[in-house]
Amino acid sequence: MSSPIDDQISHYPNEAKEYLNKLRAMIHKVAHDRSLGKVEESLKWQEPSLTVPSGSPIRMDWKLKTPNHCYLFFHCQTKLVDTFRELYADELEFQATEPLYFL
Repeated sequence: MSSPIDDQISHYPNEAKEYLNKLRAMIHKVAHDRSLGKVEESLKWQEPSLTVPSGSPIRMDWKLKTPNHCYLFFHCQTKLVDTFRELYADELEFQATEPLYFL
């Protein structure tokens, strides 16, 4: 049985599907490795959303208007974007306050 996230991602181009599934697996691995609890998956605003019990949701998506990019979205009142900017400034481009990934 597929999840709502699987159903949503299934409509995307193959490169975007592959990339978003890698991000999804990475989020699950980090949560497991750091004992953060079970990752809950859902759709928020028709975007895949992943969260752990004591954490802030992370949304990810691909947009038709920008087909060569995948996005990660974080709650604006957390320090997650600042942390990602500090750790991954050479690997990510930031658009406003969201990290932007190139396919």
